[in-house]
Amino acid sequence: MNLQVSALLTIFAAQSAFSQFGDEPPKFDPNDPEAPQEDRLTVEVVAEVTSAAPGKPFLAAVKLTHAPLHHTYGKVLPPDVIGRPTSVTWTVPEGWKLEEIPWPATYEVPSTEGKMSEGYDGTTYLPIRITPSASASNSGEITAQVSALVCDPHSCMPFGGTLSLSIPLADAAITNKTIPPLDGKANLSGTNTSDDSEIKEAEPERQRSFITYVFFAFIGGLILNIMPCVFPVLGIKIMGIVSQAGDDRKKVIAHGFTYAAGVLLSFWVLGLIVILLGKGWGFQLQSPTFVFVLCAFFLVFALNMAGLFEIGISAVGLGSGLQTKQGIAGSFFSGLLATIVATPCSAPFLGAALGVTLSLPPALAILIFTSVGIGLAFPFLLLSFFPNLVSSLPKPGAWMDSFKQGMSFLLFGTVAFLAWTLTGLVESLDMLVLLLSLVVVAMGCWIYGRWNSPLASAKTRTIVTIIALLTIAGGIFAGWPNQKIRLEWGTWSETTVEELRRSDKPVYIDFTAKWCATCQINKRVYKNKRLQALFKEKRVELLIADWTNEGPKIQKAINDLGKVAIPVNVLYIPGEDEPIILPELLTVKNVTEALNRISG
Repeated sequence: MNLQVSALLTIFAAQSAFSQFGDEPPKFDPNDPEAPQEDRLTVEVVAEVTSAAPGKPFLAAVKLTHAPLHHTYGKVLPPDVIGRPTSVTWTVPEGWKLEEIPWPATYEVPSTEGKMSEGYDGTTYLPIRITPSASASNSGEITAQVSALVCDPHSCMPFGGTLSLSIPLADAAITNKTIPPLDGKANLSGTNTSDDSEIKEAEPERQRSFITYVFFAFIGGLILNIMPCVFPVLGIKIMGIVSQAGDDRKKVIAHGFTYAAGVLLSFWVLGLIVILLGKGWGFQLQSPTFVFVLCAFFLVFALNMAGLFEIGISAVGLGSGLQTKQGIAGSFFSGLLATIVATPCSAPFLGAALGVTLSLPPALAILIFTSVGIGLAFPFLLLSFFPNLVSSLPKPGAWMDSFKQGMSFLLFGTVAFLAWTLTGLVESLDMLVLLLSLVVVAMGCWIYGRWNSPLASAKTRTIVTIIALLTIAGGIFAGWPNQKIRLEWGTWSETTVEELRRSDKPVYIDFTAKWCATCQINKRVYKNKRLQALFKEKRVELLIADWTNEGPKIQKAINDLGKVAIPVNVLYIPGEDEPIILPELLTVKNVTEALNRISG
């Protein structure tokens, strides 16, 4: 195993911050279910004139200002986007005319479950062309009724409201200079535009942040030399070179640089492979599948580092043969071999490097791998310049194994971090299955370590290896994240329910909690494609009332429904005062029957 992960785990754990090169996180908390609508989306009506002229058209618009990390959808949804179109219904005085004009084009925005969607964020204007009546003499009031779905990385909330703006009439129109042109192109999104001065001010900080991570990569490569695969042979190899070169110090230094070249070439090849795999397969840390694979990967190697089983024993023997290579070519291939024999020790690092470099341009990703390679080669270079330092190296011994086992807890911490990341990418029931699958993976590692002893017969070891691999594969298969289309859920509140019901929209509420086992079992029905299609066909608004933590409002709502415990699932149908309360154990059939009672 590889101790360098002690330094590079910092890189991996900070990957999301790294991808922004040190940008400060937004102050808005998207996890706050009590945040009012206006904190998530601010809406107002604006016009390109402060006074209009009779019979002369002007542009007005609904101005959407999204909170950080939030977005809404466009007028029409692309076929592959799950959401709800944004609609604006305009009302103008009698005799005034309305003319539709194109809205700004939508673009990719971060959505729920770590996915990308199509919509608007930042500040966006949704325009309309209005022509006052030629005979109008008094000011006119224009109103806009807005309906939208506001989403953050965790959930979606419906938004609805009516706004108005009074437009005075005059002989000539007066331009409003406080707003941008409302021609359908006005879009001041935080995603697509930014202030140049802010970029210039942030650049030094971003550069400092990147240099910090390059330094961590160097430290990680340095620490790799302490591992049992590499450390025992460093001194032996240097003394062998000194013996070959005699008193010619230049030759010894040349061997050192050649060894470093071999190490760097290995890491450059490794970096190119990682970049090509990342670009070709589209791995992203926003992908639940990729994060789950990393989670299982780190768990296996954490158990290895902890001593549950051993990987790389043969590599140590291979490393002990480094000193048999001769000449300058021998030093070059020794550098290659050092990287190869370190691979079983450094596998956790490779996963961490993969996670970081996928978010970087290729040149910066290669720089990270170069820094690690320099760190691995540095002690050999130093000993080439000062061979007498060999006598100062600590002797290999049992301390190395204890050190390695202690470092396993850093990897277990990484597993915990990745599991926490997955909670924002998968649904709660999927997360439970995923965690249980990691237990199965750990059991497979235990089977291998417990019965794959060097003293066992070849037949026994083969059988145990097959059983262990099948167990690990079964665990990974069972926990493989579900990539099916999921329903969009908003966060329950009394106000939200009242507003939706006043808008004559059917509302389905799932009163649930993470500690409620039956609630988790019930969620399996929401994966049914036909049921998902029915929810969409009936235009049902879906709300989650999460009672995991104590909440008096949710408890009161449950009691008002005549219930004292969860699960409780209810459907409010427009025009009906009382909701339909579904059975405690949901099935596709009983949910479908309830939805079919919605007319239209």
